[in-house]
Amino acid sequence: MIDLYKTFAAPLTQDTLFEWHRMLTSGRTDLSDIGRYRTSSEPMQVISGPVGSPEIHFEAPPAGKVPGEMDRFIEWFNRTAPGAADPLAALERAGTAHLYFECIHPFEDGNGRIGRALAEKSLAQSLRQPSLIALAATILSRRTHYYSALEAANKANELTDWLAWFAGITIEAQRRTLAMIEFLIDKTKLFDRLSGQINERQQKALLRMFREGPEGFKGGMSAGKYSTITGASPATTTRDLAELTTKGALTREGERRHARYKLNVPLRPVAHVSLSEHGELIED
Repeated sequence: MIDLYKTFAAPLTQDTLFEWHRMLTSGRTDLSDIGRYRTSSEPMQVISGPVGSPEIHFEAPPAGKVPGEMDRFIEWFNRTAPGAADPLAALERAGTAHLYFECIHPFEDGNGRIGRALAEKSLAQSLRQPSLIALAATILSRRTHYYSALEAANKANELTDWLAWFAGITIEAQRRTLAMIEFLIDKTKLFDRLSGQINERQQKALLRMFREGPEGFKGGMSAGKYSTITGASPATTTRDLAELTTKGALTREGERRHARYKLNVPLRPVAHVSLSEHGELIED
């Protein structure tokens, strides 16, 4: 991703893709083709189900056709860039690029990650600066819908439904990124205010809660969870949680065994976003 952000404006090349693949698969010993397109004669398939009767969701072109398909893809990607011969709108190009690349599935492994990086490169070129949005994380958080949308788009040349899904996930990623930035600012402010006032156990528990991100620590922090995280005894746990509440780091809901504690910062759950057939935003 650092390489992508540094070189986002440069035209896409085969060497760029090979270098990204080497970065992703560094240290792997289970792959035959690293830093090059796949060469195996075995079908490249996405399957699920039992070994004896798997369901094939997708089969990529055979390895012998990959170099030619990738030449066409790279030519298309550069030709549709802003200022090039046939520029496309930002979301249309990024969504099409991701689907196009995934259909070819040119590498033995890592196609999803490189495909998402290509979508970010496309968006960055349209914005003329690194997009810095949590696109990959947002797609992975909706992976079931993502795979269903990819499978449906692989069965026809009509891309409207796929592009509507991709546009929605990109807008959701933008919102998720803004929420994360605000959340990290709140985290920094809280720890600055508590500097020198909390012990190592309390700091460890707070950091664990913050790790869950803007949507909050699922189910809230309980005395049992605190003891598991910190190794504190029941008496120490009760005292630590009471101090964190008094100092304004946590808020408490419920009493005794039913008490649950939440971070005393604004939580910002991000709704799933999709587009209607008329281009209107729909939030779940």
